[in-house]
Amino acid sequence: MATESDLSCSGLVRRFGNNAAVDHVSLDVPAGTFFSILGPSGCGKTTLLRLLAGFDKPDEGDIFIRGQRMNEVPPNKRPVNMVFQHLALFPTMSVGDNIGYGLKRKKVPAAERRKRIARVLEQVGLPELENRNPQELSGGQRQRVALARCLVLEPTLLLLDEPLGALDLKLREQMKVELKHLQKQFGTTFVYITHDQSEAMVMSDQVAVMKNGRFEQVAPPEELYRHPATPFVAGFVGDNNRLAGTVVSVADDVAAVRLSDGAVVRGRSASAGLAPGAQAELYIRPESLSFSQTAAVAGSSSLQTRVRTTLFDGANSRVEVESNGQALFARLPQDGSAPALTQDGHLELSWDPDLARVFGAAHQ
Repeated sequence: MATESDLSCSGLVRRFGNNAAVDHVSLDVPAGTFFSILGPSGCGKTTLLRLLAGFDKPDEGDIFIRGQRMNEVPPNKRPVNMVFQHLALFPTMSVGDNIGYGLKRKKVPAAERRKRIARVLEQVGLPELENRNPQELSGGQRQRVALARCLVLEPTLLLLDEPLGALDLKLREQMKVELKHLQKQFGTTFVYITHDQSEAMVMSDQVAVMKNGRFEQVAPPEELYRHPATPFVAGFVGDNNRLAGTVVSVADDVAAVRLSDGAVVRGRSASAGLAPGAQAELYIRPESLSFSQTAAVAGSSSLQTRVRTTLFDGANSRVEVESNGQALFARLPQDGSAPALTQDGHLELSWDPDLARVFGAAHQ
Protein backbone atom coordinates (compact mmCIF):
# COMPACT_ATOMS: atom_id res chain seq x y z
CA MET A 1 0.00 0.00 0.00
CA ALA A 2 1.41 3.42 -0.94
CA THR A 3 2.21 5.69 2.01
CA GLU A 4 0.09 8.83 2.04
CA SER A 5 2.08 11.93 1.13
CA ASP A 6 1.75 14.99 3.34
CA LEU A 7 3.62 17.05 0.75
CA SER A 8 3.99 16.47 -2.96
CA CYS A 9 5.47 18.90 -5.47
CA SER A 10 5.96 18.50 -9.20
CA GLY A 11 8.10 20.59 -11.55
CA LEU A 12 8.43 23.65 -9.29
CA VAL A 13 10.18 26.59 -10.93
CA ARG A 14 10.83 30.04 -9.44
CA ARG A 15 12.76 32.52 -11.56
CA PHE A 16 14.29 35.86 -10.63
CA GLY A 17 15.17 37.51 -13.93
CA ASN A 18 17.15 34.94 -15.92
CA ASN A 19 18.12 32.96 -12.84
CA ALA A 20 16.03 29.93 -11.81
CA ALA A 21 16.45 29.83 -8.00
CA VAL A 22 14.25 26.71 -8.01
CA ASP A 23 14.65 24.75 -11.22
CA HIS A 24 12.09 21.97 -11.90
CA VAL A 25 12.08 20.51 -8.40
CA SER A 26 9.79 17.57 -7.63
CA LEU A 27 9.50 15.91 -4.24
CA ASP A 28 7.28 13.57 -2.31
CA VAL A 29 7.29 13.54 1.50
CA PRO A 30 5.43 10.65 3.16
CA ALA A 31 3.28 11.44 6.21
CA GLY A 32 5.10 11.51 9.53
CA THR A 33 8.65 11.67 8.16
CA PHE A 34 11.60 13.98 8.71
CA PHE A 35 12.66 15.34 5.30
CA SER A 36 15.71 17.61 4.99
CA ILE A 37 16.84 19.82 2.13
CA LEU A 38 20.62 20.18 2.32
CA GLY A 39 22.80 22.47 0.26
CA PRO A 40 25.25 25.38 0.28
CA SER A 41 24.20 29.02 0.61
CA GLY A 42 22.50 30.29 -2.54
CA CYS A 43 21.39 26.88 -3.83
CA GLY A 44 17.65 27.73 -3.61
CA LYS A 45 16.69 26.07 -0.29
CA THR A 46 15.05 29.11 1.28
CA THR A 47 13.24 30.05 -1.95
CA LEU A 48 11.81 26.51 -2.07
CA LEU A 49 10.70 26.74 1.57
CA ARG A 50 8.99 30.10 0.88
CA LEU A 51 7.07 28.46 -1.98
CA LEU A 52 5.91 25.67 0.33
CA ALA A 53 4.88 28.15 3.03
CA GLY A 54 3.00 30.35 0.55
CA PHE A 55 5.16 33.46 1.02
CA ASP A 56 6.04 33.24 -2.67
CA LYS A 57 4.40 31.66 -5.73
CA PRO A 58 5.99 29.28 -8.24
CA ASP A 59 6.27 30.35 -11.89
CA GLU A 60 5.59 26.73 -12.88
CA GLY A 61 4.63 23.51 -11.15
CA ASP A 62 2.24 22.46 -8.38
CA ILE A 63 2.30 22.08 -4.60
CA PHE A 64 -0.04 19.58 -2.94
CA ILE A 65 -0.51 19.11 0.80
CA ARG A 66 -2.49 15.98 1.68
CA GLY A 67 -3.72 15.88 -1.91
CA GLN A 68 -5.01 19.50 -1.93
CA ARG A 69 -3.46 21.91 -4.43
CA MET A 70 -1.95 24.85 -2.56
CA ASN A 71 -0.67 27.18 -5.29
CA GLU A 72 -3.33 29.84 -4.74
CA VAL A 73 -3.88 29.26 -1.01
CA PRO A 74 -2.49 32.12 1.14
CA PRO A 75 0.05 31.30 3.90
CA ASN A 76 -2.41 31.73 6.79
CA LYS A 77 -4.82 29.23 5.21
CA ARG A 78 -2.25 26.46 4.62
CA PRO A 79 -1.95 23.60 7.18
CA VAL A 80 1.67 24.64 7.64
CA ASN A 81 3.71 26.32 10.38
CA MET A 82 7.24 27.61 10.22
CA VAL A 83 10.16 27.84 12.69
CA PHE A 84 12.85 30.37 11.79
CA GLN A 85 16.47 30.68 12.94
CA HIS A 86 15.46 33.85 14.81
CA LEU A 87 12.65 32.43 16.85
CA ALA A 88 10.54 35.62 17.00
CA LEU A 89 9.03 34.84 20.42
CA PHE A 90 7.02 37.73 21.88
CA PRO A 91 9.27 39.13 24.66
CA THR A 92 6.39 40.76 26.57
CA MET A 93 4.32 37.56 26.73
CA SER A 94 4.76 34.58 29.02
CA VAL A 95 5.79 31.20 27.64
CA GLY A 96 2.17 30.01 27.89
CA ASP A 97 0.83 33.06 26.07
CA ASN A 98 3.46 32.67 23.33
CA ILE A 99 2.44 29.05 22.81
CA GLY A 100 -1.29 29.85 22.97
CA TYR A 101 -1.12 32.86 20.63
CA GLY A 102 -2.14 30.92 17.53
CA LEU A 103 -4.90 29.06 19.40
CA LYS A 104 -6.28 32.40 20.66
CA ARG A 105 -6.34 33.80 17.12
CA LYS A 106 -8.23 30.68 16.05
CA LYS A 107 -10.78 31.45 18.81
CA VAL A 108 -10.09 28.22 20.72
CA PRO A 109 -11.90 28.54 24.13
CA ALA A 110 -9.67 29.47 27.10
CA ALA A 111 -10.14 26.17 28.99
CA GLU A 112 -9.21 24.13 25.89
CA ARG A 113 -6.25 26.46 25.26
CA ARG A 114 -4.89 25.93 28.78
CA LYS A 115 -5.24 22.17 28.42
CA ARG A 116 -3.41 22.09 25.07
CA ILE A 117 -0.66 24.46 26.25
CA ALA A 118 -0.01 22.30 29.34
CA ARG A 119 0.06 19.13 27.21
CA VAL A 120 2.49 20.49 24.62
CA LEU A 121 4.79 21.92 27.33
CA GLU A 122 4.92 18.45 28.87
CA GLN A 123 5.70 16.94 25.47
CA VAL A 124 8.60 19.30 24.78
CA GLY A 125 10.03 18.76 28.26
CA LEU A 126 9.15 22.19 29.72
CA PRO A 127 6.37 21.48 32.25
CA GLU A 128 5.59 24.24 34.77
CA LEU A 129 7.39 26.94 32.77
CA GLU A 130 4.13 28.36 31.46
CA ASN A 131 4.35 31.62 33.44
CA ARG A 132 8.03 32.32 32.76
CA ASN A 133 9.17 35.06 30.41
CA PRO A 134 11.05 33.80 27.29
CA GLN A 135 14.03 36.04 28.25
CA GLU A 136 14.53 33.95 31.41
CA LEU A 137 15.00 30.74 29.42
CA SER A 138 18.14 29.21 27.93
CA GLY A 139 18.65 29.10 24.15
CA GLY A 140 17.60 25.44 24.02
CA GLN A 141 14.46 26.10 26.08
CA ARG A 142 13.46 29.01 23.83
CA GLN A 143 13.96 26.71 20.85
CA ARG A 144 11.51 24.23 22.38
CA VAL A 145 8.99 26.99 23.09
CA ALA A 146 9.15 28.02 19.42
CA LEU A 147 8.53 24.40 18.40
CA ALA A 148 5.69 24.04 20.93
CA ARG A 149 4.05 27.23 19.59
CA CYS A 150 3.86 25.58 16.15
CA LEU A 151 3.09 22.00 17.21
CA VAL A 152 0.20 23.01 19.49
CA LEU A 153 -1.65 24.05 16.29
CA GLU A 154 -1.30 20.47 14.98
CA PRO A 155 -0.13 21.46 11.48
CA THR A 156 0.17 18.88 8.72
CA LEU A 157 3.62 20.22 7.93
CA LEU A 158 6.24 21.95 10.05
CA LEU A 159 8.79 23.89 7.99
CA LEU A 160 12.08 24.61 9.74
CA ASP A 161 14.48 27.20 8.30
CA GLU A 162 17.97 26.59 9.79
CA PRO A 163 16.47 26.73 13.31
CA LEU A 164 19.66 25.65 15.12
CA GLY A 165 21.96 28.15 13.40
CA ALA A 166 21.99 30.63 16.28
CA LEU A 167 22.86 28.05 18.97
CA ASP A 168 26.36 27.26 20.21
CA LEU A 169 27.97 24.01 19.07
CA LYS A 170 27.26 21.90 22.16
CA LEU A 171 23.63 23.00 22.35
CA ARG A 172 23.23 22.40 18.62
CA GLU A 173 24.45 18.80 19.04
CA GLN A 174 21.95 18.29 21.86
CA MET A 175 19.05 19.88 19.96
CA LYS A 176 19.70 17.68 16.89
CA VAL A 177 18.90 14.61 18.97
CA GLU A 178 15.95 16.32 20.72
CA LEU A 179 14.41 17.45 17.42
CA LYS A 180 14.58 13.92 16.04
CA HIS A 181 12.86 12.56 19.17
CA LEU A 182 10.21 15.32 19.15
CA GLN A 183 9.38 14.69 15.49
CA LYS A 184 8.84 10.98 16.19
CA GLN A 185 6.82 11.75 19.33
CA PHE A 186 4.45 14.20 17.63
CA GLY A 187 4.36 12.31 14.31
CA THR A 188 4.22 15.66 12.47
CA THR A 189 5.91 15.82 9.07
CA PHE A 190 9.03 18.01 9.30
CA VAL A 191 10.60 19.69 6.26
CA TYR A 192 13.95 21.03 7.42
CA ILE A 193 16.42 23.16 5.49
CA THR A 194 20.08 23.41 6.41
CA HIS A 195 23.57 23.87 5.01
CA ASP A 196 24.91 21.69 7.85
CA GLN A 197 25.28 18.12 6.62
CA SER A 198 25.60 16.75 10.16
CA GLU A 199 22.15 18.12 11.07
CA ALA A 200 20.60 16.58 7.97
CA MET A 201 22.34 13.22 8.38
CA VAL A 202 21.58 12.77 12.08
CA MET A 203 17.91 13.75 12.04
CA SER A 204 16.41 12.85 8.69
CA ASP A 205 14.57 9.91 7.20
CA GLN A 206 15.27 11.34 3.71
CA VAL A 207 17.66 14.05 2.54
CA ALA A 208 17.50 16.02 -0.71
CA VAL A 209 20.90 17.45 -1.67
CA MET A 210 20.36 20.69 -3.58
CA LYS A 211 22.70 22.53 -5.95
CA ASN A 212 21.92 25.46 -8.28
CA GLY A 213 18.16 25.14 -7.81
CA ARG A 214 17.98 21.40 -8.46
CA PHE A 215 18.02 18.21 -6.43
CA GLU A 216 21.20 16.22 -7.12
CA GLN A 217 20.05 13.20 -5.11
CA VAL A 218 17.20 12.33 -2.73
CA ALA A 219 17.90 9.35 -0.48
CA PRO A 220 18.18 8.17 3.14
CA PRO A 221 21.32 9.53 4.87
CA GLU A 222 23.24 6.25 4.74
CA GLU A 223 22.64 5.84 1.01
CA LEU A 224 23.81 9.42 0.33
CA TYR A 225 26.96 8.72 2.28
CA ARG A 226 27.79 5.28 0.91
CA HIS A 227 26.43 5.62 -2.64
CA PRO A 228 26.59 9.27 -3.74
CA ALA A 229 25.03 9.70 -7.18
CA THR A 230 27.14 12.67 -8.30
CA PRO A 231 30.58 14.17 -7.57
CA PHE A 232 28.87 17.10 -5.83
CA VAL A 233 27.09 14.78 -3.38
CA ALA A 234 30.30 12.79 -2.85
CA GLY A 235 32.19 15.98 -2.02
CA PHE A 236 29.46 17.75 -0.02
CA VAL A 237 28.21 14.93 2.20
CA GLY A 238 30.88 13.86 4.69
CA ASP A 239 34.64 14.00 4.18
CA ASN A 240 36.03 12.59 0.94
CA ASN A 241 39.42 12.38 -0.74
CA ARG A 242 39.51 13.05 -4.48
CA LEU A 243 42.09 11.71 -6.93
CA ALA A 244 41.99 12.89 -10.56
CA GLY A 245 43.36 10.90 -13.50
CA THR A 246 42.61 9.02 -16.71
CA VAL A 247 40.63 5.78 -16.99
CA VAL A 248 42.81 2.91 -18.23
CA SER A 249 40.26 0.08 -17.97
CA VAL A 250 36.79 -0.82 -16.72
CA ALA A 251 35.98 -4.42 -15.80
CA ASP A 252 33.07 -5.78 -13.74
CA ASP A 253 32.09 -2.19 -12.90
CA VAL A 254 35.51 -1.46 -11.38
CA ALA A 255 37.43 1.37 -13.06
CA ALA A 256 41.24 1.65 -13.00
CA VAL A 257 42.43 5.26 -13.04
CA ARG A 258 46.02 6.33 -13.79
CA LEU A 259 47.11 9.38 -11.79
CA SER A 260 49.54 11.97 -13.16
CA ASP A 261 52.51 10.31 -11.41
CA GLY A 262 51.71 6.98 -13.11
CA ALA A 263 50.15 5.26 -10.08
CA VAL A 264 46.98 3.27 -10.90
CA VAL A 265 44.07 3.26 -8.41
CA ARG A 266 40.73 1.46 -8.54
CA GLY A 267 37.15 2.13 -7.53
CA ARG A 268 33.56 1.25 -8.33
CA SER A 269 32.37 2.97 -11.53
CA ALA A 270 29.63 5.50 -10.70
CA SER A 271 29.16 7.05 -14.17
CA ALA A 272 27.45 5.36 -17.08
CA GLY A 273 29.66 4.88 -20.13
CA LEU A 274 33.00 5.29 -18.34
CA ALA A 275 35.60 4.18 -20.92
CA PRO A 276 39.41 4.03 -21.28
CA GLY A 277 40.90 7.45 -22.05
CA ALA A 278 38.17 9.36 -20.20
CA GLN A 279 39.12 11.91 -17.53
CA ALA A 280 37.80 10.75 -14.17
CA GLU A 281 37.93 11.36 -10.42
CA LEU A 282 38.05 8.74 -7.70
CA TYR A 283 36.48 9.54 -4.32
CA ILE A 284 37.48 7.58 -1.21
CA ARG A 285 36.43 8.30 2.41
CA PRO A 286 39.13 8.77 5.10
CA GLU A 287 37.76 5.87 7.16
CA SER A 288 37.91 3.52 4.14
CA LEU A 289 41.70 3.88 3.90
CA SER A 290 43.83 1.20 5.58
CA PHE A 291 47.44 1.52 6.69
CA SER A 292 49.37 -1.14 4.76
CA GLN A 293 52.21 -2.52 6.85
CA THR A 294 52.33 -5.75 4.91
CA ALA A 295 51.49 -6.53 1.30
CA ALA A 296 48.07 -5.16 0.34
CA VAL A 297 45.16 -7.60 0.44
CA ALA A 298 44.51 -9.28 -2.92
CA GLY A 299 42.22 -7.15 -5.09
CA SER A 300 42.72 -3.99 -3.04
CA SER A 301 43.99 -0.70 -4.40
CA SER A 302 46.95 1.08 -2.84
CA LEU A 303 48.83 4.36 -3.02
CA GLN A 304 52.23 5.52 -1.80
CA THR A 305 52.02 8.79 0.13
CA ARG A 306 54.17 11.12 2.24
CA VAL A 307 53.09 12.06 5.78
CA ARG A 308 52.44 15.77 6.36
CA THR A 309 51.04 15.80 9.91
CA THR A 310 48.68 14.08 12.34
CA LEU A 311 45.51 15.85 13.51
CA PHE A 312 44.32 14.74 16.95
CA ASP A 313 40.55 14.90 17.50
CA GLY A 314 39.69 11.98 19.77
CA ALA A 315 37.79 9.30 17.87
CA ASN A 316 38.05 11.41 14.69
CA SER A 317 41.86 11.73 14.72
CA ARG A 318 43.37 11.70 11.22
CA VAL A 319 46.65 11.74 9.41
CA GLU A 320 47.19 14.21 6.56
CA VAL A 321 49.34 12.82 3.77
CA GLU A 322 50.38 14.02 0.34
CA SER A 323 50.26 12.27 -3.01
CA ASN A 324 50.83 13.97 -6.34
CA GLY A 325 51.07 17.30 -4.50
CA GLN A 326 47.53 16.77 -3.23
CA ALA A 327 46.46 16.49 0.43
CA LEU A 328 44.62 13.31 1.48
CA PHE A 329 43.23 12.35 4.88
CA ALA A 330 43.02 8.92 6.52
CA ARG A 331 41.25 8.09 9.79
CA LEU A 332 43.67 6.87 12.46
CA PRO A 333 42.59 3.49 13.86
CA GLN A 334 41.43 3.60 17.49
CA ASP A 335 43.13 0.36 18.49
CA GLY A 336 46.64 1.77 18.18
CA SER A 337 47.43 -0.43 15.17
CA ALA A 338 48.67 2.47 13.03
CA PRO A 339 52.40 2.34 12.21
CA ALA A 340 54.66 4.98 13.75
CA LEU A 341 54.16 8.12 11.69
CA THR A 342 56.92 10.65 11.18
CA GLN A 343 56.68 13.88 9.23
CA ASP A 344 57.82 13.37 5.61
CA GLY A 345 57.90 9.59 6.22
CA HIS A 346 56.41 7.25 3.61
CA LEU A 347 53.01 5.64 4.20
CA GLU A 348 51.20 3.17 1.98
CA LEU A 349 47.41 3.47 2.06
CA SER A 350 45.13 0.79 0.64
CA TRP A 351 41.39 0.32 0.18
CA ASP A 352 38.75 -2.04 -1.10
CA PRO A 353 37.75 -0.71 -4.59
CA ASP A 354 34.08 -1.30 -3.67
CA LEU A 355 34.40 1.53 -1.12
CA ALA A 356 35.63 4.07 -3.70
CA ARG A 357 33.51 5.79 -6.37
CA VAL A 358 34.81 6.82 -9.80
CA PHE A 359 32.97 9.57 -11.70
CA GLY A 360 33.68 10.69 -15.25
CA ALA A 361 34.92 14.29 -15.47
CA ALA A 362 32.04 15.06 -17.87
CA HIS A 363 29.74 14.23 -14.96
CA GLN A 364 30.90 17.34 -13.10
